[in-house]
Amino acid sequence: MLETSARLLALLSLLQARRDWPGQTLAARLEVSPRTVRRDVDRLRELGYPVQATRGPDGGYRLDAGSELPPLLFDDDQAVAVAVALQTATMAVQGVEEAALRALATVRQVMPARLRHRVDALQVTRIVKHAWRESDIDAEHLLAIGTAVRAREVLRFDYEGRREMAEGPGPQRPPRRAEPHHLVTWGGRWYLVGWDLDRKDWRTFRVDRMTPRTPTGPRFGPRELPAPSLAEFIAERFERHDALPCRGTAILRAPAASVNDAARGQAVVEDVAPDRCRVTAGSWSWTGLAAWFGMFGVDFELVGPPELLEAAGSLAARFANALPPRDR
Repeated sequence: MLETSARLLALLSLLQARRDWPGQTLAARLEVSPRTVRRDVDRLRELGYPVQATRGPDGGYRLDAGSELPPLLFDDDQAVAVAVALQTATMAVQGVEEAALRALATVRQVMPARLRHRVDALQVTRIVKHAWRESDIDAEHLLAIGTAVRAREVLRFDYEGRREMAEGPGPQRPPRRAEPHHLVTWGGRWYLVGWDLDRKDWRTFRVDRMTPRTPTGPRFGPRELPAPSLAEFIAERFERHDALPCRGTAILRAPAASVNDAARGQAVVEDVAPDRCRVTAGSWSWTGLAAWFGMFGVDFELVGPPELLEAAGSLAARFANALPPRDR
């Protein structure tokens, strides 16, 4: 039989593991009588843990949320997961760096040596490969958006989209209104998936461009996403090629299978001949699209549209001018 202090820790660990425990089951797990379980529950309450008694044929106990955060117990895997999560928490959200580092130091200090060595062996260093694919998020904005998602309340916010950035400063625009449904991360950025009340359509909003307004609007009922799952909805929104403003076609002198593998889903590849394929892709600029076709390391022929041919001509002239005079 466990000693009192060890039994209290075991009881607390069990209560944290699931929501409701029948009293008899707890007694059996701890190898004590139901009366001893009741006394141990009273001790936990005295220490500040909000353990509630549950009614029913069996009777039991539940660890509820309280007004303060009491000490927590983690198993080995949970402790390592928390330490890793705290290391990566500072990578995209502003305002949590100091708190995350203090929490990491607290967790590490009370870890047994075997776990501390595991955590110390996994030091995460942030390296930004493409700065334009990552953005810093205000923690308070993120919390406000997440709260609206959970409460299913209409979110009012100022938004600096591509159109607003292109137009520059102007008259004060009315706030956007959306039913917020999901917060997601994609390619190093945070996005809100929501139903745009003004445009009557599903939209994705970059969180770093949002400034939530208070108060929020009325509550709303859930809507069904126009996709089998959230992951498929996001992938379709960000990976569909016809959503890009510049779209063109070229004939590459390479087998379709090899080009398709190299394109990694960024283009539509069609067989033309055993050694040739037709490739249609999209980009944010015609020059970028022309350069992309040249990255496969094979000869190719541009089909169109005219904007793509013009961009390729300008790019070719620039490359020619970049060569030393003796190599031209």
